[in-house]
Amino acid sequence: MSVQQIGEDIHGWARDLFPVCRSITGPGVRDTLAYLTRLMPGLATHAVPSGTPAFDWTVPDEWTVRDAYIADANGRRVVDFRAHTLHLVGYSEPVDCWLDREALDRHLYSLPDQPDAVPYVTSYYRRHWGFCLTHRQRQALGEGRYRAVVDATLAPGMLNYGELVLPGSDPREVLLSTYICHPSMANNELSGPLVTAAVARWIAALPARRFTYRIVFIPETIGSLVYLSRHLDHLRRHVVAGFNVTCIGDERTYSFLPSRAGDSLADRVARHVLHHIDPDYRRYTWLDRGSDERQYCAPGIDLPVASIMRSKYKDYPEYHTSLDDLQFVTPAGLAGGYAALVAALQVIETNTVPAVSVLGEPQLGRRGLYPTVSIKGSGDAVKTMMDLISYADGNRDLLAIADLLDVPHQDLHAMVQTLAAHGLVTERDAGYRTADGGAAGR
Repeated sequence: MSVQQIGEDIHGWARDLFPVCRSITGPGVRDTLAYLTRLMPGLATHAVPSGTPAFDWTVPDEWTVRDAYIADANGRRVVDFRAHTLHLVGYSEPVDCWLDREALDRHLYSLPDQPDAVPYVTSYYRRHWGFCLTHRQRQALGEGRYRAVVDATLAPGMLNYGELVLPGSDPREVLLSTYICHPSMANNELSGPLVTAAVARWIAALPARRFTYRIVFIPETIGSLVYLSRHLDHLRRHVVAGFNVTCIGDERTYSFLPSRAGDSLADRVARHVLHHIDPDYRRYTWLDRGSDERQYCAPGIDLPVASIMRSKYKDYPEYHTSLDDLQFVTPAGLAGGYAALVAALQVIETNTVPAVSVLGEPQLGRRGLYPTVSIKGSGDAVKTMMDLISYADGNRDLLAIADLLDVPHQDLHAMVQTLAAHGLVTERDAGYRTADGGAAGR
């Protein structure tokens, strides 16, 4: 299947899931996980009870919303959760009351500088209720009395997350983490889990996997804290690289946010891949963090997790508004995000430390590796091959050599396979290290 068709498929999945009201808990999360399980039959869903501690945090009560609206004195709904899930402040407590215009305004949220956008607002850990609307809608509300209804439940329940483990021949792991806790937004929510699902299907279809892949679908922040609190020792012993997958579906740019360490395998791979996809990609620093990398790279946890994105969260005008929709996120944008992640995983899978096995410059001609006819450009590949050989001293991995030569890793990998087939190069394991300093049994 072409990458273009994969982008179309992902966009179709996004159209299916866009209307679902997701939050950090509740039926929207379970419905989303059920949909993802149809895409990835091996995905296991886990439930963690409210009140469960997760380091310094506690799993909150479960939120279930059935309906919510503001109606005027004639019963006409002027703000309606059924029209768009962003109209209700996330985790609003139940209410059914009449208010005058002034009192109602204290529970309304809009964006004067984006008058046609509905903002995304939450109040997870403080009891509150409210509605979000466009600023034009807010200005059009006249004087009079309004009925505010939030038909919802906040009570002890469950936090749910999904986990898919695809074993490889090596116990060392690559972690992919994405979140499933936002309502109807396309780049900041659906692009992450759905591109990850497509990548998981690609991994599952590989005829052979070198590494084990751990893929988790969690509520942001509290979900990663819960997951880490349950699996930290294992992750520190096994994970050699990881990516937090979010905001990966529009066409404007590519972006990179490093791990806290800044020099992990994930950082090196992401920089290499994005450089060859788009040399003008946007480079961020750890100080620009804002998603689950905060938890995965926290002191004492220190997992090697970086982020490959398209337009980064907080840095595009549609962010956390109703403008982050399925027109902003496109099949082509999703396909580009998917291709970037796949390219990164291919580097991790195929990276080795090559070492030339002959002394002096090898004779390529008698092995059929030198062009028999010299024309303009015919020696370029040979020049690259000889440059590769000159750095293949057994001390650098192929990724480092690719960066030195400014050549895509996949091109050098193909050359190494050719040279190895002719007995000119040997390869050894790249020696990826885990967070605890080990090599997961290798």
